[in-house]
Amino acid sequence: MDKNTSVGLDIGTTKIVAMVGVKNEFDKVEVLGVGKSESIGVHRGVVNNITQTIQSIIKAVEEAKVASGSEIEEVVVGIAGQHIRSLQHSDYITRDSPEKVINENDIERLIQQVYKLVMLPGEEIIHVLPQEYKVDGQAEIKEPIGMYGGRLEANFHVVVGQVSSIRNIGRCIKSSGLKMANITLEPLASSNAVLSIDEKEAGVALIDIGGGTTDLAIFKDGIIRHTAVIPFGGNVITEDIKEGCSIIEKQAELLKIKFGSAWPGENKDTEIVSIPGLRGRDPKEISLKTLSKIINARIVEIIEQVFLEIKNYGHSEQKNKLIAGIVLTGGGSQLKHLKQLVEYITGMDTRIGYPGEHLAGDSNKNTSPMFSTAVGLLMNALDDINYSKDEENSKGDFDENQPLSAENNSEIKIDKSISKKSIFDKWVEKFKDFLDNA
Repeated sequence: MDKNTSVGLDIGTTKIVAMVGVKNEFDKVEVLGVGKSESIGVHRGVVNNITQTIQSIIKAVEEAKVASGSEIEEVVVGIAGQHIRSLQHSDYITRDSPEKVINENDIERLIQQVYKLVMLPGEEIIHVLPQEYKVDGQAEIKEPIGMYGGRLEANFHVVVGQVSSIRNIGRCIKSSGLKMANITLEPLASSNAVLSIDEKEAGVALIDIGGGTTDLAIFKDGIIRHTAVIPFGGNVITEDIKEGCSIIEKQAELLKIKFGSAWPGENKDTEIVSIPGLRGRDPKEISLKTLSKIINARIVEIIEQVFLEIKNYGHSEQKNKLIAGIVLTGGGSQLKHLKQLVEYITGMDTRIGYPGEHLAGDSNKNTSPMFSTAVGLLMNALDDINYSKDEENSKGDFDENQPLSAENNSEIKIDKSISKKSIFDKWVEKFKDFLDNA
Protein backbone atom coordinates (compact mmCIF):
# COMPACT_ATOMS: atom_id res chain seq x y z
CA MET A 1 0.00 0.00 0.00
CA ASP A 2 1.31 3.46 -0.89
CA LYS A 3 2.44 5.21 2.31
CA ASN A 4 0.21 8.22 1.56
CA THR A 5 -2.89 6.06 0.97
CA SER A 6 -5.22 5.23 3.85
CA VAL A 7 -8.30 3.08 4.36
CA GLY A 8 -11.38 3.63 6.53
CA LEU A 9 -13.49 0.55 7.29
CA ASP A 10 -17.06 1.11 8.48
CA ILE A 11 -18.51 -2.13 9.90
CA GLY A 12 -22.21 -1.30 10.06
CA THR A 13 -25.36 -3.32 10.72
CA THR A 14 -26.65 -3.13 7.13
CA LYS A 15 -23.45 -2.56 5.13
CA ILE A 16 -19.67 -2.75 5.37
CA VAL A 17 -17.82 0.02 3.52
CA ALA A 18 -14.07 0.13 2.78
CA MET A 19 -12.97 3.56 1.51
CA VAL A 20 -9.48 4.16 0.10
CA GLY A 21 -8.16 7.69 -0.28
CA VAL A 22 -5.33 10.23 -0.18
CA LYS A 23 -5.06 13.93 0.66
CA ASN A 24 -4.46 16.22 -2.32
CA GLU A 25 -2.38 19.42 -2.35
CA PHE A 26 -5.41 21.45 -1.16
CA ASP A 27 -5.75 19.24 1.97
CA LYS A 28 -8.97 17.73 0.61
CA VAL A 29 -9.70 14.00 0.73
CA GLU A 30 -9.55 12.31 -2.67
CA VAL A 31 -11.43 9.01 -2.67
CA LEU A 32 -9.59 6.49 -4.89
CA GLY A 33 -12.04 3.62 -4.48
CA VAL A 34 -14.99 2.37 -2.44
CA GLY A 35 -15.93 -1.22 -1.69
CA LYS A 36 -19.36 -2.04 -0.28
CA SER A 37 -20.89 -5.32 0.83
CA GLU A 38 -23.99 -6.41 2.69
CA SER A 39 -23.34 -6.82 6.41
CA ILE A 40 -24.70 -10.20 7.45
CA GLY A 41 -22.97 -11.04 10.76
CA VAL A 42 -23.59 -7.74 12.61
CA HIS A 43 -26.65 -6.96 14.76
CA ARG A 44 -27.19 -3.48 16.25
CA GLY A 45 -23.54 -2.60 15.72
CA VAL A 46 -22.25 -5.75 17.46
CA VAL A 47 -20.64 -8.74 15.69
CA ASN A 48 -22.78 -11.83 16.30
CA ASN A 49 -21.36 -14.08 13.56
CA ILE A 50 -17.58 -13.94 13.11
CA THR A 51 -17.43 -16.02 9.90
CA GLN A 52 -20.09 -14.03 8.03
CA THR A 53 -18.58 -10.71 9.14
CA ILE A 54 -15.12 -11.80 7.89
CA GLN A 55 -16.63 -12.76 4.51
CA SER A 56 -18.39 -9.36 4.25
CA ILE A 57 -15.17 -7.49 5.17
CA ILE A 58 -13.12 -9.44 2.61
CA LYS A 59 -15.73 -8.74 -0.10
CA ALA A 60 -15.80 -4.98 0.62
CA VAL A 61 -11.99 -4.75 0.83
CA GLU A 62 -11.51 -6.70 -2.44
CA GLU A 63 -13.97 -4.38 -4.18
CA ALA A 64 -12.10 -1.33 -2.83
CA LYS A 65 -8.76 -2.82 -4.00
CA VAL A 66 -10.06 -3.26 -7.55
CA ALA A 67 -11.67 0.21 -7.63
CA SER A 68 -8.59 2.02 -6.27
CA GLY A 69 -5.82 -0.13 -7.77
CA SER A 70 -4.14 -0.10 -4.33
CA GLU A 71 -3.06 -2.90 -2.04
CA ILE A 72 -4.83 -2.75 1.34
CA GLU A 73 -2.95 -3.84 4.45
CA GLU A 74 -3.99 -1.48 7.27
CA VAL A 75 -7.40 -0.05 8.11
CA VAL A 76 -8.87 2.42 10.60
CA VAL A 77 -12.01 0.84 12.03
CA GLY A 78 -15.10 2.43 13.54
CA ILE A 79 -16.79 1.06 16.63
CA ALA A 80 -20.41 1.62 17.70
CA GLY A 81 -23.13 -0.64 19.08
CA GLN A 82 -25.52 -0.80 22.00
CA HIS A 83 -22.70 -1.70 24.41
CA ILE A 84 -21.14 1.79 24.14
CA ARG A 85 -21.71 4.21 27.01
CA SER A 86 -20.05 7.42 28.14
CA LEU A 87 -19.37 9.16 31.45
CA GLN A 88 -17.89 12.41 32.77
CA HIS A 89 -14.85 12.21 35.04
CA SER A 90 -12.50 14.72 36.71
CA ASP A 91 -8.91 13.93 37.65
CA TYR A 92 -5.71 15.75 38.58
CA ILE A 93 -1.95 15.30 38.96
CA THR A 94 0.53 17.18 41.15
CA ARG A 95 3.63 18.12 39.18
CA ASP A 96 7.09 17.60 40.66
CA SER A 97 8.50 20.81 39.15
CA PRO A 98 5.98 23.71 39.14
CA GLU A 99 8.79 26.04 38.00
CA LYS A 100 8.91 24.20 34.66
CA VAL A 101 6.16 24.72 32.07
CA ILE A 102 3.48 22.08 31.48
CA ASN A 103 4.32 19.89 28.49
CA GLU A 104 2.66 17.02 26.63
CA ASN A 105 4.14 14.44 29.05
CA ASP A 106 2.13 15.95 31.92
CA ILE A 107 -1.07 15.75 29.87
CA GLU A 108 -0.27 12.18 28.86
CA ARG A 109 0.35 11.24 32.52
CA LEU A 110 -3.03 12.73 33.47
CA ILE A 111 -4.82 10.89 30.62
CA GLN A 112 -3.07 7.59 31.46
CA GLN A 113 -4.33 8.01 35.03
CA VAL A 114 -7.91 8.12 33.71
CA TYR A 115 -7.31 4.90 31.71
CA LYS A 116 -6.70 3.17 35.08
CA LEU A 117 -10.29 3.87 36.21
CA VAL A 118 -12.06 0.71 37.43
CA MET A 119 -14.88 -0.16 35.02
CA LEU A 120 -17.73 -2.64 35.30
CA PRO A 121 -16.74 -6.29 34.65
CA GLY A 122 -16.12 -6.90 30.94
CA GLU A 123 -15.83 -3.20 30.05
CA GLU A 124 -12.85 -1.28 28.75
CA ILE A 125 -12.17 2.42 28.13
CA ILE A 126 -12.09 3.21 24.39
CA HIS A 127 -11.56 6.99 24.41
CA VAL A 128 -10.46 9.51 27.03
CA LEU A 129 -11.33 12.95 25.63
CA PRO A 130 -10.09 15.97 27.65
CA GLN A 131 -12.55 18.86 27.87
CA GLU A 132 -11.38 21.81 29.99
CA TYR A 133 -8.25 22.01 32.10
CA LYS A 134 -7.54 23.76 35.40
CA VAL A 135 -4.07 24.89 36.38
CA ASP A 136 -3.62 25.74 40.10
CA GLY A 137 -7.36 26.42 40.35
CA GLN A 138 -7.53 28.64 37.25
CA ALA A 139 -10.47 27.22 35.30
CA GLU A 140 -11.65 27.06 31.66
CA ILE A 141 -8.21 26.52 30.12
CA LYS A 142 -8.42 24.83 26.71
CA GLU A 143 -4.66 24.39 26.16
CA PRO A 144 -2.40 24.19 29.24
CA ILE A 145 0.83 23.37 27.35
CA GLY A 146 3.40 26.11 27.96
CA MET A 147 1.82 27.34 31.23
CA TYR A 148 3.37 27.22 34.69
CA GLY A 149 1.63 25.38 37.53
CA GLY A 150 1.89 22.70 40.21
CA ARG A 151 -1.56 21.09 40.00
CA LEU A 152 -2.97 20.12 36.62
CA GLU A 153 -6.65 19.17 36.62
CA ALA A 154 -9.07 18.27 33.83
CA ASN A 155 -12.63 17.20 33.06
CA PHE A 156 -12.81 14.18 30.77
CA HIS A 157 -15.43 12.61 28.54
CA VAL A 158 -14.78 8.87 28.87
CA VAL A 159 -16.21 6.43 26.30
CA VAL A 160 -16.57 2.83 27.50
CA GLY A 161 -17.38 -0.38 25.60
CA GLN A 162 -17.62 -4.14 26.09
CA VAL A 163 -14.20 -5.80 25.82
CA SER A 164 -15.64 -8.87 24.08
CA SER A 165 -17.33 -6.77 21.34
CA ILE A 166 -14.11 -4.80 20.70
CA ARG A 167 -12.06 -8.01 20.56
CA ASN A 168 -14.54 -9.64 18.17
CA ILE A 169 -14.07 -6.73 15.73
CA GLY A 170 -10.28 -7.09 16.12
CA ARG A 171 -10.51 -10.82 15.43
CA CYS A 172 -12.58 -10.21 12.25
CA ILE A 173 -10.03 -7.65 10.97
CA LYS A 174 -7.08 -9.96 11.65
CA SER A 175 -8.79 -12.99 10.12
CA SER A 176 -9.52 -10.91 6.99
CA GLY A 177 -5.74 -10.56 6.51
CA LEU A 178 -5.67 -6.90 7.60
CA LYS A 179 -3.93 -4.90 10.31
CA MET A 180 -5.83 -2.51 12.52
CA ALA A 181 -4.08 0.87 12.37
CA ASN A 182 -6.53 2.49 14.78
CA ILE A 183 -10.02 2.14 16.23
CA THR A 184 -12.35 5.09 16.80
CA LEU A 185 -15.88 5.77 17.95
CA GLU A 186 -18.18 6.07 14.91
CA PRO A 187 -20.09 9.18 16.07
CA LEU A 188 -16.70 10.96 16.36
CA ALA A 189 -15.74 9.85 12.83
CA SER A 190 -19.10 11.02 11.41
CA SER A 191 -18.76 14.37 13.19
CA ASN A 192 -15.37 15.00 11.54
CA ALA A 193 -16.95 14.37 8.15
CA VAL A 194 -20.12 16.47 8.38
CA LEU A 195 -19.70 19.19 11.04
CA SER A 196 -17.91 22.51 10.60
CA ILE A 197 -15.62 24.05 13.24
CA ASP A 198 -18.15 26.90 13.67
CA GLU A 199 -20.97 24.44 14.42
CA LYS A 200 -18.86 22.61 17.02
CA GLU A 201 -18.01 25.96 18.59
CA ALA A 202 -21.63 27.21 18.68
CA GLY A 203 -23.02 23.92 20.02
CA VAL A 204 -24.46 21.14 17.87
CA ALA A 205 -25.96 17.65 18.23
CA LEU A 206 -25.02 15.15 15.52
CA ILE A 207 -27.56 12.35 15.08
CA ASP A 208 -26.28 9.49 12.91
CA ILE A 209 -29.20 7.17 12.05
CA GLY A 210 -27.70 3.87 10.92
CA GLY A 211 -29.24 0.49 10.20
CA GLY A 212 -28.95 -0.99 13.70
CA THR A 213 -28.18 1.97 15.97
CA THR A 214 -28.64 5.73 16.20
CA ASP A 215 -25.47 7.48 17.39
CA LEU A 216 -25.41 10.85 19.11
CA ALA A 217 -22.46 13.22 19.59
CA ILE A 218 -22.87 16.64 21.21
CA PHE A 219 -20.27 19.40 20.76
CA LYS A 220 -20.02 22.79 22.48
CA ASP A 221 -17.13 25.31 22.46
CA GLY A 222 -15.34 23.03 20.00
CA ILE A 223 -15.22 20.18 22.54
CA ILE A 224 -17.12 16.87 22.61
CA ARG A 225 -19.53 17.02 25.55
CA HIS A 226 -21.72 13.95 25.32
CA THR A 227 -21.99 10.71 23.30
CA ALA A 228 -24.69 8.04 23.30
CA VAL A 229 -25.73 5.02 21.24
CA ILE A 230 -29.47 4.28 20.99
CA PRO A 231 -30.08 0.61 20.03
CA PHE A 232 -32.63 1.42 17.28
CA GLY A 233 -32.10 2.38 13.65
CA GLY A 234 -33.53 2.00 10.15
CA ASN A 235 -33.81 -1.80 10.45
CA VAL A 236 -36.42 -1.52 13.22
CA ILE A 237 -38.57 0.66 10.93
CA THR A 238 -38.26 -1.96 8.16
CA GLU A 239 -39.23 -4.66 10.68
CA ASP A 240 -42.32 -2.65 11.71
CA ILE A 241 -43.39 -2.23 8.05
CA LYS A 242 -42.88 -5.96 7.46
CA GLU A 243 -45.07 -6.88 10.47
CA GLY A 244 -47.66 -4.12 9.95
CA CYS A 245 -48.21 -4.80 6.25
CA SER A 246 -47.56 -8.60 6.33
CA ILE A 247 -44.92 -8.49 3.59
CA ILE A 248 -41.37 -9.82 3.29
CA GLU A 249 -38.35 -7.81 4.48
CA LYS A 250 -37.01 -7.01 1.01
CA GLN A 251 -40.36 -5.49 0.00
CA ALA A 252 -40.60 -3.58 3.30
CA GLU A 253 -37.15 -2.03 2.74
CA LEU A 254 -38.06 -0.99 -0.83
CA LEU A 255 -41.37 0.48 0.36
CA LYS A 256 -39.56 2.51 3.04
CA ILE A 257 -36.97 3.89 0.59
CA LYS A 258 -39.32 4.65 -2.33
CA PHE A 259 -42.57 5.71 -0.64
CA GLY A 260 -41.76 6.10 3.05
CA SER A 261 -42.39 9.40 4.85
CA ALA A 262 -41.91 10.40 8.49
CA TRP A 263 -44.90 12.75 8.28
CA PRO A 264 -48.31 10.96 7.96
CA GLY A 265 -50.23 14.14 7.06
CA GLU A 266 -48.46 14.24 3.67
CA ASN A 267 -50.33 11.28 2.18
CA LYS A 268 -53.98 11.13 1.12
CA ASP A 269 -56.10 8.07 1.93
CA THR A 270 -56.50 7.40 -1.80
CA GLU A 271 -52.76 6.92 -2.39
CA ILE A 272 -52.18 3.19 -2.64
CA VAL A 273 -49.19 1.10 -3.73
CA SER A 274 -49.52 -2.45 -5.01
CA ILE A 275 -47.03 -5.12 -3.83
CA PRO A 276 -46.63 -8.30 -5.93
CA GLY A 277 -47.87 -11.43 -4.17
CA LEU A 278 -45.60 -14.40 -3.42
CA ARG A 279 -45.62 -17.39 -5.78
CA GLY A 280 -48.74 -16.50 -7.78
CA ARG A 281 -50.74 -15.06 -4.87
CA ASP A 282 -52.81 -11.91 -5.38
CA PRO A 283 -50.95 -8.58 -5.09
CA LYS A 284 -51.27 -6.67 -1.81
CA GLU A 285 -52.53 -3.12 -1.77
CA ILE A 286 -51.00 -0.88 0.90
CA SER A 287 -52.16 2.64 1.74
CA LEU A 288 -49.29 5.14 1.82
CA LYS A 289 -50.98 6.85 4.78
CA THR A 290 -50.84 3.58 6.74
CA LEU A 291 -47.19 3.15 5.72
CA SER A 292 -46.20 6.62 6.93
CA LYS A 293 -48.12 6.10 10.21
CA ILE A 294 -46.07 2.94 10.89
CA ILE A 295 -42.81 4.79 10.08
CA ASN A 296 -43.84 7.86 12.10
CA ALA A 297 -44.60 5.85 15.26
CA ARG A 298 -41.10 4.31 15.33
CA ILE A 299 -39.13 7.37 14.19
CA VAL A 300 -40.85 9.50 16.89
CA GLU A 301 -39.72 6.92 19.49
CA ILE A 302 -36.11 7.11 18.23
CA ILE A 303 -36.06 10.93 18.14
CA GLU A 304 -37.60 11.18 21.62
CA GLN A 305 -34.90 8.89 23.01
CA VAL A 306 -32.21 11.02 21.35
CA PHE A 307 -33.87 14.22 22.64
CA LEU A 308 -33.86 12.74 26.17
CA GLU A 309 -30.05 12.31 25.85
CA ILE A 310 -29.78 15.95 24.67
CA LYS A 311 -31.79 17.03 27.75
CA ASN A 312 -29.56 14.87 30.00
CA TYR A 313 -26.57 16.77 28.64
CA GLY A 314 -28.23 19.95 29.96
CA HIS A 315 -29.37 21.63 26.75
CA SER A 316 -31.91 23.78 28.65
CA GLU A 317 -29.14 25.59 30.59
CA GLN A 318 -28.00 28.83 28.97
CA LYS A 319 -24.29 27.89 28.93
CA ASN A 320 -25.07 24.52 27.29
CA LYS A 321 -27.37 25.88 24.55
CA LEU A 322 -26.87 24.19 21.17
CA ILE A 323 -27.03 27.26 18.94
CA ALA A 324 -26.32 25.31 15.73
CA GLY A 325 -29.16 22.88 16.52
CA ILE A 326 -29.18 19.35 15.12
CA VAL A 327 -27.40 17.75 12.15
CA LEU A 328 -28.87 14.48 10.82
CA THR A 329 -26.69 12.02 8.93
CA GLY A 330 -26.43 8.29 8.16
CA GLY A 331 -28.60 6.23 5.78
CA GLY A 332 -31.73 6.77 7.92
CA SER A 333 -31.49 10.58 7.56
CA GLN A 334 -32.62 10.27 3.92
CA LEU A 335 -36.19 9.42 5.00
CA LYS A 336 -38.60 11.96 3.52
CA HIS A 337 -39.76 14.81 5.83
CA LEU A 338 -37.54 13.61 8.69
CA LYS A 339 -35.94 17.07 9.03
CA GLN A 340 -39.38 18.67 9.58
CA LEU A 341 -40.38 16.02 12.13
CA VAL A 342 -37.16 16.46 14.15
CA GLU A 343 -37.68 20.25 14.19
CA TYR A 344 -41.30 19.73 15.32
CA ILE A 345 -40.37 17.37 18.21
CA THR A 346 -37.23 19.15 19.46
CA GLY A 347 -37.92 22.77 18.49
CA MET A 348 -34.29 22.98 17.27
CA ASP A 349 -32.91 24.03 13.87
CA THR A 350 -32.09 20.93 11.82
CA ARG A 351 -30.16 20.18 8.64
CA ILE A 352 -29.06 17.02 6.81
CA GLY A 353 -25.28 16.48 7.03
CA TYR A 354 -23.37 15.48 3.87
CA PRO A 355 -19.67 14.56 3.97
CA GLY A 356 -18.91 16.46 0.73
CA GLU A 357 -17.23 19.47 2.38
CA HIS A 358 -13.94 17.62 2.95
CA LEU A 359 -13.95 15.69 -0.34
CA ALA A 360 -12.15 16.73 -3.54
CA GLY A 361 -14.40 17.62 -6.51
CA ASP A 362 -14.22 14.28 -8.35
CA SER A 363 -15.00 12.36 -5.15
CA ASN A 364 -18.42 13.97 -4.77
CA LYS A 365 -20.31 10.84 -5.80
CA ASN A 366 -19.52 9.57 -2.27
CA THR A 367 -21.33 12.45 -0.55
CA SER A 368 -24.45 10.49 0.44
CA PRO A 369 -25.12 10.73 4.21
CA MET A 370 -24.79 6.93 4.36
CA PHE A 371 -21.03 7.34 3.68
CA SER A 372 -20.48 9.90 6.49
CA THR A 373 -18.86 7.41 8.88
CA ALA A 374 -16.62 5.88 6.17
CA VAL A 375 -15.43 9.36 5.08
CA GLY A 376 -14.78 10.29 8.73
CA LEU A 377 -12.76 7.10 9.31
CA LEU A 378 -10.75 7.76 6.13
CA MET A 379 -10.04 11.32 7.35
CA ASN A 380 -8.94 9.86 10.70
CA ALA A 381 -6.58 7.45 8.90
CA LEU A 382 -5.11 10.27 6.78
CA ASP A 383 -4.61 12.42 9.89
CA ASP A 384 -2.68 9.55 11.47
CA ILE A 385 -0.29 9.63 8.49
CA ASN A 386 0.19 13.39 8.98
CA TYR A 387 0.93 12.87 12.68
CA SER A 388 3.59 10.30 11.76
CA LYS A 389 5.14 12.74 9.27
CA ASP A 390 5.11 15.51 11.90
CA GLU A 391 6.86 13.15 14.28
CA GLU A 392 9.58 12.43 11.72
CA ASN A 393 9.99 16.12 10.84
CA SER A 394 10.07 17.46 14.41
CA LYS A 395 13.67 17.80 15.50
CA GLY A 396 14.65 17.86 19.16
CA ASP A 397 12.48 18.16 22.25
CA PHE A 398 10.77 21.26 23.55
CA ASP A 399 12.83 22.85 26.33
CA GLU A 400 10.50 23.33 29.29
CA ASN A 401 12.60 26.07 30.88
CA GLN A 402 12.98 28.11 27.72
CA PRO A 403 10.81 31.24 27.60
CA LEU A 404 7.96 31.00 25.12
CA SER A 405 8.47 32.71 21.78
CA ALA A 406 6.80 32.67 18.36
CA GLU A 407 9.35 30.08 17.19
CA ASN A 408 8.59 27.74 20.08
CA ASN A 409 4.84 28.02 19.57
CA SER A 410 4.96 25.99 16.38
CA GLU A 411 6.95 23.28 18.15
CA ILE A 412 4.38 23.13 20.93
CA LYS A 413 1.67 22.50 18.33
CA ILE A 414 3.64 19.64 16.81
CA ASP A 415 4.24 18.13 20.25
CA LYS A 416 0.54 18.44 21.05
CA SER A 417 -0.50 16.54 17.93
CA ILE A 418 2.08 13.84 18.61
CA SER A 419 0.86 13.43 22.19
CA LYS A 420 -2.76 13.09 21.07
CA LYS A 421 -1.68 10.35 18.71
CA SER A 422 0.61 8.56 21.15
CA ILE A 423 -1.90 8.46 24.01
CA PHE A 424 -4.38 6.48 21.96
CA ASP A 425 -1.58 4.54 20.25
CA LYS A 426 -0.73 2.93 23.56
CA TRP A 427 -4.25 1.53 23.88
CA VAL A 428 -4.21 0.30 20.27
CA GLU A 429 -0.76 -1.30 20.75
CA LYS A 430 -1.98 -3.08 23.89
CA PHE A 431 -5.04 -4.27 21.96
CA LYS A 432 -2.92 -5.49 19.00
CA ASP A 433 -0.65 -7.43 21.41
CA PHE A 434 -3.72 -9.12 22.86
CA LEU A 435 -4.87 -10.16 19.35
CA ASP A 436 -1.40 -11.46 18.43
CA ASN A 437 -1.27 -13.59 21.58
CA ALA A 438 -4.86 -14.83 21.32
